[in-house]
Amino acid sequence: MEKEKIEEKIESLLSSMSLDEKVAQLKARSISISKVIGKLLLEDFFSELRPELKEKIMGFIFNFYSNRELAEGMTKTLWKKMWKEVVLEGVEKKYPIGELSCALRSMSPRESAQFANEIQKYVLENSRVKIPILIHDEALHGCMAKGSTIFPQAIGMASTWNPELIYQVATAIGKETRSRGIHQVLSPTINIARDPRCGRTEETYGEDPYLASRMAVAYIKGVQEQGVIATPKHFVANFVGDGGRDSYPIHFSERLLREIYFPAFRASIEEAGALSLMAAYNSLDGIPCSSNKWLLTRILRKEWGFKGYVVSDYFSVLHLMTKHKVAESKAEAAKLSLEAGLDMELPDSDCFEEIPGLIRESKLSQDTLDEAVRRVLRVKFWIGLFDNPFVDPDYAERINDCSEHRELALRVARESIVLLKNEGILPLNKDIRSIAVIGPNAAVPRLGGYSGYGVKVVTPLEGIKNKLGDKVKVYFAEGCGLNDTSKSGFDEAIKIAQKSDVAILFMGNSVPETEGEQRDRHNLNLPGVQEDLIKEICNTNTPVIVVLINGSAITMMNWIDKVQAVIEAWYPGEEGGNAIADVLFGDYNPGGKLPISFPKYSSQLPLYYNHKPSGRVDDYVDLRGNQYLFPFGYGLSYTDFKYSNLRITPEEIPRDGEVVITFDIENIGKYKGDEVVQLYLHDEFASVARPIKELKRFERVTLDVGERKTVSFKLNRRDLEFLSMDMELVVEPGRFEVLIGSSSEDIRLKGFFIVK
Repeated sequence: MEKEKIEEKIESLLSSMSLDEKVAQLKARSISISKVIGKLLLEDFFSELRPELKEKIMGFIFNFYSNRELAEGMTKTLWKKMWKEVVLEGVEKKYPIGELSCALRSMSPRESAQFANEIQKYVLENSRVKIPILIHDEALHGCMAKGSTIFPQAIGMASTWNPELIYQVATAIGKETRSRGIHQVLSPTINIARDPRCGRTEETYGEDPYLASRMAVAYIKGVQEQGVIATPKHFVANFVGDGGRDSYPIHFSERLLREIYFPAFRASIEEAGALSLMAAYNSLDGIPCSSNKWLLTRILRKEWGFKGYVVSDYFSVLHLMTKHKVAESKAEAAKLSLEAGLDMELPDSDCFEEIPGLIRESKLSQDTLDEAVRRVLRVKFWIGLFDNPFVDPDYAERINDCSEHRELALRVARESIVLLKNEGILPLNKDIRSIAVIGPNAAVPRLGGYSGYGVKVVTPLEGIKNKLGDKVKVYFAEGCGLNDTSKSGFDEAIKIAQKSDVAILFMGNSVPETEGEQRDRHNLNLPGVQEDLIKEICNTNTPVIVVLINGSAITMMNWIDKVQAVIEAWYPGEEGGNAIADVLFGDYNPGGKLPISFPKYSSQLPLYYNHKPSGRVDDYVDLRGNQYLFPFGYGLSYTDFKYSNLRITPEEIPRDGEVVITFDIENIGKYKGDEVVQLYLHDEFASVARPIKELKRFERVTLDVGERKTVSFKLNRRDLEFLSMDMELVVEPGRFEVLIGSSSEDIRLKGFFIVK
């Protein structure tokens, strides 16, 4: 439908809607076992408690129902029984609600599609204004619903350095999500991860604004081309509070926000056309992001031209009262957020219930309400929800976790794996006689946060057995628990290591046991007694390979010198076990690169590659020299690559000119492999201090043995701009150093060009 006609229809709808019907479009509703039981307890037994104590009780209830299958099964039953109570509002149940929160997560694809159709049919047949309902869920690395494909976690996808591949993943996610009757995903997470102590680092695309921007644009385009609303989050600077704490108060300058924390959001809107956006929990310079007019109106809408609608993070409007203490009542919280530019309260309407009263008492402008409703209706029109709110259950059953998508999950898992250390032991020979598989992450699925369920997940132990069949003796011992202090399993692990040709230890973390949302850490060492187990196995003199399954940086100084190889596999998704086996035995040559810096010690944090020059030194009196265990962009291969023949054309350009940087890369090793070539720039002299280097371009290149390719990058004015002392984007004359390399620290070629 043409935009002009959409606007006409919106205005026609608005003119016919009552106040309550308008407000209903800004509301969401959810049903969950914790909510239902919590409601009974809090209203009947603990009604007099302060809001913060009620919230703690709800948190306890949520944690009590931590069994996924049990909780989802009970929630499904509740939705089936109670849905008609929430989809329409008003005394006569004639107002269609704007959005449902995670209504379909607990159902199979076919069941989900059928239930979604039933909901839409009922709403259209029984409401006065015929407005279909949006249904949202999470889709960080696959729709978070029963039976959807589970891809590697976001930090793993970032390690592919392959936006085209992420676009394919997002396209698959979009197809599966829309097929189920879900129209909006609260993804991607594009917060910059400059301090990996934050438990949600796993959800991000790493520490660099350019890499995060490329991944964000690829994801959003892929999802939205399938008619699903993407919701980049959390706006802004949500994971970089003091001490690496998630949602901690932020006190960054505008320059830092614009240079590091805004770019991925801006690209999401200006390049990818994101239709929604989520405000963050944290405050920014004392103003909560959910009521921050500078963020949600001046920057987002006036400066970047955002046309979609802003949703709250779950309960963040209520948090204006209960946490940030900037509102004394729910009505005041609703007024602050709506006037700032937040349009819809998730996961339930709580504070927004007060909007009709605010309007009637002339405490809130009717125009403010109407504009928020326009934004929601506009997006519903844009995704075709008015034209066809129904889906095909047969297609949903066919497309979710289909063979094509499982194969894609395998490919992404392979490309996400980063080889951190190899003393020549890898790849392993398939003729090896015996292998000891050890560790708490060897025989259980570790998928990371916001994961789907209900599909076959290949564990590392299964992957190794799938690869080797009966030809090789594979022993297994857990050795220790993920976060336990007990060493009772050490003896069995030592015994199988002693009688094996190699020991492969699967160590790391798991969500929510040791990292994830509300699971920030002060220490990046392996949890529990995992490090002790590694050292004990190393004492057997059997060669040791450590495979890390986790979502953030790991410090390894206590054991890395004792092992022969280290692989970072992240949370590798449903085909992770097969992908890891492919890498271990040389059927796939790892080519992933780190999207975050790995420190040697947690006390160095935050540590990131693109810092500005120091007024003193970059190291410590007790830690001299190189500060990184593994730097941003790092990753080894089973083969070797030679960089040569750097050409920069022209050598001098005007301020609005373009420069082409070309070089050759050749595979001079013994295996076919991928190399991620990285281009960094350094503005040598400027009126404002500039980073020591900044990533500007990258490309993942596949080369056969002996093959050479020419890589070409074009830079333009936008790549050279920076914020002047007056906070204006400028390009100053001077010399720009060009750094080409295999990581931010492994620079192979250098050159320069001059801006006149």
